[in-house]
Amino acid sequence: MTDALLKLDDVARTFDVSPPWLDRVLERRPRALLKAVDGVTLSIARGETLGLVGESGCGKSTVARLIVGLHAPTRGTIEFDGTLLVGGTTGGSARRRAARRGMQMIFQDPYASLNPRWRVADVVAEPIRTSAPQTTRGEVDARVASLLAQVGLDAADGARYPHQFSGGQRQRVSIARALSTQPRFLVCDEPTSALDVSVQAQVLNLMRDLQRGLGLTYLFISHNLAVVHHIADRVGVMYFGRIVELAPTKVLFASPRHPYTRMLLAAVPDLAMTGKTRTAVAGEVPNPLDPPPGCTFHPRCPYADARCRREAPSLAAANDGFVVAFGISAVAVKSPGSERYVGFCPAK
Repeated sequence: MTDALLKLDDVARTFDVSPPWLDRVLERRPRALLKAVDGVTLSIARGETLGLVGESGCGKSTVARLIVGLHAPTRGTIEFDGTLLVGGTTGGSARRRAARRGMQMIFQDPYASLNPRWRVADVVAEPIRTSAPQTTRGEVDARVASLLAQVGLDAADGARYPHQFSGGQRQRVSIARALSTQPRFLVCDEPTSALDVSVQAQVLNLMRDLQRGLGLTYLFISHNLAVVHHIADRVGVMYFGRIVELAPTKVLFASPRHPYTRMLLAAVPDLAMTGKTRTAVAGEVPNPLDPPPGCTFHPRCPYADARCRREAPSLAAANDGFVVAFGISAVAVKSPGSERYVGFCPAK
């Protein structure tokens, strides 16, 4: 992408989950390292919404926290709007702090992410006071009232506490707080999963309107494929800390190419499939402390062979916007009226 706002290059995060040192010595056990994210590379263009999907524990939320700086990556680089935030030769700390103010995060549970002892006006005003301490009290109050109105709340709601709002209203407060520093990029970590279906639609429509009006860029993380299909321009599919498929939304939903993506879409209820035989979701996610060799999906893949158990697939880019983990020797081959991929994955 020539106009990428955010770039991640080979970003990984490993957590040390070892027992205490003395226990390991007495039990003669090695250190336990968990690879939550293992080499994620992606770009998000200005004004784009990139959806990130996958099963629980695949590393989606860890990627979000790495981007906003809540975790430091073990390796890799993260670049935002031309500023290298982590990795390589980073710029000055003042420049990195200024770039960080251009991104904010919306969390999954709005009640847990809001201080129950603070009034809503104080919750929304806190980022303004922190990022611009020279702002006067009157300017802060006017800005808070404008933000609340922008997300569909009344200025008088600023005097209330979070527990006095419904779930959808609390998420609107979270969105207002995220917008208070005038960011260009929002990381949305399952912002609608804790809401009713009707409220989900309202919040999604609000986010679409805000994106158009303010020129925002989103990384939208969700388990709900229907939500991602509605809001995302492109979709990245994660499995076991890696992106296994990345493609434009309409193309991916119409013709998924990775076996894992096909498995996710096959699990979605569909009226057109009523009465037809479905292939059950195979197996369980492997133990992240003891990952399988080769392709980490091979214990669940119906197309796995001996090579899948030996070699880890690499991402292969296609000329139609697809990036799929098809294999080290994956080659795109055009044939009249169709396109197939040659590698060691029979699903191609």
